[in-house]
Amino acid sequence: MKGKNIVLIGMPGCGKSTVGVVLAKTMGYRFTDADLVIQEQEGRLLSEIIAQEGLEAFLAIENRINASLSPQKTVIATGGSAVYGQQAMRHYQEIGIVVYIDLPYEEVESRLGDLTKRGVAIHDGQTLRDLFNERKPLYEQWADIIVPAEGLTLADTALQVKAAIEQYRAGV
Repeated sequence: MKGKNIVLIGMPGCGKSTVGVVLAKTMGYRFTDADLVIQEQEGRLLSEIIAQEGLEAFLAIENRINASLSPQKTVIATGGSAVYGQQAMRHYQEIGIVVYIDLPYEEVESRLGDLTKRGVAIHDGQTLRDLFNERKPLYEQWADIIVPAEGLTLADTALQVKAAIEQYRAGV
């Protein structure tokens, strides 16, 4: 049945991993961080994969691994670049409810430190603003639910996500 899993998408720094852990606890679900699965399967940090293989190769690895995940009753926090992988995103739509945590650019910028150390998939010369503007329509395209997170704490964001999922499942 569609919706057994919850798949969180959004910009780096929007709180997918933290919100995902809280959400999993409050819903009695498991939690998976897709970025950690990638690192485990590749035996390298995301930043190392990008530095050694290049951005396009990293995105292909990310797409392949995301498309292979098939957990049950799990909250999945994806990497911010997961939305570039059409195969992975179609898979996620089939196995779960895709929730976009929509954080305004200014808040994303204030939460992020060094992008290269975080393993953010960004082209040389591309700014965070460019990346935000490029990804926002993709997040909106793939999302079953969009949760505005402006000004919310991560705990409050988790509560909003849970409420939105309950409304979605109830057909409200």
